[in-house]
Amino acid sequence: MNGNTCNLQSPASKKAQSHWAGVWRQFRKNKGAMAGLIVVLLAILTALTIGFFVDYDEHVIRQNIPMRLQPPSLEHPLGTDELGRDLMVRILYGSRYSLAVGFGSVGIAALIGIALGAFAGFYGGYKEDVVMRLTDIFAAIPGLLLGAVIVASLGASLTNLILALGLASIPQFVRITRASVLTVRDQEYVEASWVIGLTGRKIIFSHILPNCLSPIIVTATLQVAQNIISASAMSFLGLGVPAPDPEWGALLSAGRSYMRTHGYLTLFPGLSIMLIVLALNLLGDGLRDALDPKLKR
Repeated sequence: MNGNTCNLQSPASKKAQSHWAGVWRQFRKNKGAMAGLIVVLLAILTALTIGFFVDYDEHVIRQNIPMRLQPPSLEHPLGTDELGRDLMVRILYGSRYSLAVGFGSVGIAALIGIALGAFAGFYGGYKEDVVMRLTDIFAAIPGLLLGAVIVASLGASLTNLILALGLASIPQFVRITRASVLTVRDQEYVEASWVIGLTGRKIIFSHILPNCLSPIIVTATLQVAQNIISASAMSFLGLGVPAPDPEWGALLSAGRSYMRTHGYLTLFPGLSIMLIVLALNLLGDGLRDALDPKLKR
């Protein structure tokens, strides 16, 4: 047997690779989306590696009262906070918490929401009605309010904040997944799958969901940005990551008492939130354009 036989790929596999290669080519044409991707990757890299370079107890939470409220300088590029801690170090370390909340909560919401949306869209009938009416009830409650109630009930912690925002984000994924499934469930390849005896679960996960990924990916990217804002708002109100952990919303809350005299305490955490949210929105817009076949040139 020819050794090259092992490298042969099925037509479906080649088609999928060609599709994603085309998406990447289209995505690269969007300079804003590429800039957003670079910022997001740098933020993720910082969050993953900052612990190797910065000692949490020594540089992040240790108080140094003689150095409190120092303006930006060569020694402390972003200044120091009300307890003498380096603000730049705390912002960099705080990326761990903000990104963990954003991606973790969206992961929970996507896992539950995609399953429910696919179930409702594929089977229809009363099953769809039950899922969508429960989704409508959930969606009628403002996400920030629902998250605040959950955190207030379970206690303020990183885990509870991720859980709260994850549950509050489920309706978005249920709706977008159901709508996507409805557009493909009557296609010929789905009917052929029924004919050859595949189960409904196999058809959903092997044939339907892979063809519904585009809008789900875009929704997930934009929802990460939204959940980072929500997490910052909840931490600002004292319902997020508890002190002394330097989550960006908590840094904003701590610096608000010094806005008139030491504005940098709120300026730099606010800019950090704005930058990562802007980058995620640019990334989401770029993905939407690249994944939309109508916009491909």
